[in-house]
Amino acid sequence: MNSLSLRLAGVALLTTLAACSDEKNEEAAPATPDTITITRPALYPEGLAYDAANGRFLVSSFTTGAVGQVKDDGTYTTFADDAQLVSSAGIFLDEPRNRVLVAVADPGTGSRTTTATQGKLAALASYNRTTGQRLAYVDLGGLRPGSSHFANDVAVDAQGNAYVTDSFSPIIYKIDAQGNASVFLEDSRLAAPTGFFGLNGIVFHPDGYLLVAKYDDGTLYKVPLTDPSSFIRVASSQVFASADGLLLTDNNTLLVSTNGQLNTVFRVSTTDGWATAKTAGTLATGNVFPTTFTRRGTDVYMLQSYIGSLLAGQTPAVAQFTIQKVKF
Repeated sequence: MNSLSLRLAGVALLTTLAACSDEKNEEAAPATPDTITITRPALYPEGLAYDAANGRFLVSSFTTGAVGQVKDDGTYTTFADDAQLVSSAGIFLDEPRNRVLVAVADPGTGSRTTTATQGKLAALASYNRTTGQRLAYVDLGGLRPGSSHFANDVAVDAQGNAYVTDSFSPIIYKIDAQGNASVFLEDSRLAAPTGFFGLNGIVFHPDGYLLVAKYDDGTLYKVPLTDPSSFIRVASSQVFASADGLLLTDNNTLLVSTNGQLNTVFRVSTTDGWATAKTAGTLATGNVFPTTFTRRGTDVYMLQSYIGSLLAGQTPAVAQFTIQKVKF
């Protein structure tokens, strides 16, 4: 065999070995489950985050207030708990700062509810992602004493500022990385009728604004970080009735979970930086009260909370809750 033939044979061998290696790597990558079932009677989780470094989902609870961790086999254990977690709602995993942020409220459905806090509590708790140790607890409702409050969801910008929606007052709070709280936006146009949920899901867009869902009338808002009072309603022919959780899958695509009567996930797109939006896909979930989403690599998971059953006083309490992969 001449030298040219030897070189060609070597190239062919290397190509074959590389292909075999790629096949082995593909085979070695474990498939993510479509469904994770949590068997824990009366848990009623509302918030959801995936912690890739620790291979777990984090879930909140309307009833116990505790933040739990859930493995792929459905095993639930407590991640963080303390007496001030009356009811926990939205969760945000702030990876750059190794912390878990939790919106705290009191809808009157938990074992820790009191007349002093029911319908009046809005706070943000922060926990060390690794140890579960509490780092901070920031009272938000105290910025507007005498009003109704319900801290619902959390978003964090690139500088570590957290933004929290208040469902019972037309307010978005800002908590800087040092824990200083302020009213970021307060506007009567964001108010809901008494007894109804208003501001709900919130996400930070890397172009420097927030996208916010309003539950009672199914609207979306775009709120610039540099001038929040100049917020606009995102124009859309679709009404996202009972809009709850939001997740940006890319800069121009947003997932919106709706519960109540709709129980539908909407995939929404924009071509003009969220001045307008149109529906690009829908997914009916059934009567499971989907609340929010989390990313797991390229997959998206949704939380089936059954909170509607809790608020309706259903007995016996729901015993199983599901973290479901979203597939349109």
